[in-house]
Amino acid sequence: MQKDKRGKMEKSVAITLIIVLGIVFVAFLGFLVFNNLNPSITNTVSVNGQSSIDVTPDLVTVYFNVETKADTAQEAKDKNAEIVDSVITELIKERFERKQIETQNFNIYPNYDWNNGNQKITGYTATHSLKVELSTEDADKIGDVIDAGVDAGANINYINFELSQEKQNQYKAEAVKLASEDARIKAEAIAEGLNKKLGALVSVSDNSFDYYPWPIYQARADSGIAIAEEAKVATTNIQPGEQTISAQVTAIFKLR
Repeated sequence: MQKDKRGKMEKSVAITLIIVLGIVFVAFLGFLVFNNLNPSITNTVSVNGQSSIDVTPDLVTVYFNVETKADTAQEAKDKNAEIVDSVITELIKERFERKQIETQNFNIYPNYDWNNGNQKITGYTATHSLKVELSTEDADKIGDVIDAGVDAGANINYINFELSQEKQNQYKAEAVKLASEDARIKAEAIAEGLNKKLGALVSVSDNSFDYYPWPIYQARADSGIAIAEEAKVATTNIQPGEQTISAQVTAIFKLR
């Protein structure tokens, strides 16, 4: 009888030991996974890579705004469409292609008058924003674009040097590549300074690619023919110079 009790007890102890060892093993695996997923607590180095490159804009873009007011939303919309159609027609007459003319935004909203705390709709305003893209090689045609738009009833908002989407993609790839190389160079220097060697890449993130259009001209609050002449003078003989764009990446490497 005592023999049976002793046997059962030994069996129970063995099972308990197996369970404890299993828990310890699982905990150890969890620790390893946690370390891999949290490089900040392991032997790692985090660096920021940066790059700047000089680029030449390939587009010059003229932005127009067409604004019309009327008693009803439909009237405001129709008047606006008439002017926009006229702008497009005049530009095509000047031998600009339809694909060079893009709608940026269209909106219709009510106008209100407040009297003794009462809100009353007094009419509607329709706005339509257009942009006309030219190759920088055709920058001497900016005056023709301005005249065509203003003569048809549009107002000038601003004029920029810009990068086409194709050029943005090209320069972004180049800038990010250089920033990544800079990150590795910094990490290698840190590792060498600590008398260690650079190990495998743990993670990398693309922080930013800074590109903004470069303004040539921006209209004042007023508008009209005087502004058109001002814009033409401001853009006369303007040539695109090199502009700087930048990129940043953050990389984490193991040290060994």
